[in-house]
Amino acid sequence: MKHNYVLKKFTLTPKEQSQIEKRLERLSKFFGDETEAVIKISSERNKEKIEITIFEGGFFYRAEEVDDKVQNALDRAIDIIERQIRKNKTRLQKRLKKDAFLPLPDEEIEDFEEDEISITRIKNIPYKPMSPEEAILQMNLLDHQFFVFLNTETQKVCVAYKRHGNEYGLIVPEE
Repeated sequence: MKHNYVLKKFTLTPKEQSQIEKRLERLSKFFGDETEAVIKISSERNKEKIEITIFEGGFFYRAEEVDDKVQNALDRAIDIIERQIRKNKTRLQKRLKKDAFLPLPDEEIEDFEEDEISITRIKNIPYKPMSPEEAILQMNLLDHQFFVFLNTETQKVCVAYKRHGNEYGLIVPEE
């Protein structure tokens, strides 16, 4: 697995980098050698935040954790990704390495009951051309977590969404 680091207000020492890569080896049984993991590390208010994003086979695997120490946050983030993969094991078997789910001799076998995906409601919405700022205002007026709109700048259907605190995100489709 390839590692790509993005640092914000954080200095990564070679020792910390090798520890991170060693701990990420736990996930190598699921992914091929060409898979890229993006590790974002930031420091805010005496807390270390780590965000791991892995893109493989058309799927994103992502975990974000905050702790006093980056190593603790890293361990919990890796556990989250591993849990996501194991929970959706039957759906993901075709997309991950073919021997990803063979149990190791000392590995504890953990079976999750697979939840049936059930769509309980379909909502058709008209989307209007507007700027991202207008879309965020409309989303806040509706008290929603996300809002679908036609971006006047790009002429693409986009999604504005709330992030942590008072931050917002924008999903823009690629061609």
